[in-house]
Amino acid sequence: MRAIIVDDEAAARKVLRERCATEQDIEVVGEYADAESALAGLRAAAADVIFLDVKMGRVSGMQLAQALGPTYAPLIVFVTAFDRYALQAFEVNAADFLLKPFDRERFRSMLRRVRERHAARHSASYQIAAATLAELQRLSQTRLEARPRLLAENDGGLHMVDVAQIELVTADRNYVVLTVGNETFHARSTLIQAEESMRSQPMLQINRSCLVNVNHVRRVSRTARGDYAFVLSGGATVTSSERYRPKVRERIEQFVVGGARD
Repeated sequence: MRAIIVDDEAAARKVLRERCATEQDIEVVGEYADAESALAGLRAAAADVIFLDVKMGRVSGMQLAQALGPTYAPLIVFVTAFDRYALQAFEVNAADFLLKPFDRERFRSMLRRVRERHAARHSASYQIAAATLAELQRLSQTRLEARPRLLAENDGGLHMVDVAQIELVTADRNYVVLTVGNETFHARSTLIQAEESMRSQPMLQINRSCLVNVNHVRRVSRTARGDYAFVLSGGATVTSSERYRPKVRERIEQFVVGGARD
């Protein structure tokens, strides 16, 4: 079996690597200190089992497991010092749960379970079931494409945000801020990338660092300088800049009853 180790502690990775080295049928093909690097590694090289720490940096091991999906993901063994995560581990169909520190016998009993599940995955009935599930997921994703979602951070957690609910996108250095009513979410992205991700929505760039979802504009007024001020569904107010004024005016005129106005 090909194994990947994900833990932000070098000592913990070393223990797992040495345990795996004593087993003839396990080859460690990757070690990572964070979930983001592990996800990229899994995409580049297939693995049969992943030894996964729960508590890591911005993205936890539990969030990584949820992102992998159930169909063709490697078997997951959570390795953590906190037993309170055991229930969550089995909710994402983990193969086993190792509580640090663990001894050789506990490690081998875990491997027995992993080997059984690995063998079962290669049975004909499993392959048929997996293919059926993959097709159902593909059809489900096709239905969701008309209403996509974005992964963004709020209060230290990651949330799936419906793009149709996003009223405003503003640039903030290496991030964008997504405004949904009275809440704000942060995502590591450029304004151009965010606009592409929200292509299903009528987005309008009104200044250098701001995109407005036209579906959420509730009131439009002019400033003394002639720029446009927008009041959005959640009460936020944003103003266009001189550079974008012609583009904004053109877009607004599309909504004027009976023709364009100055």
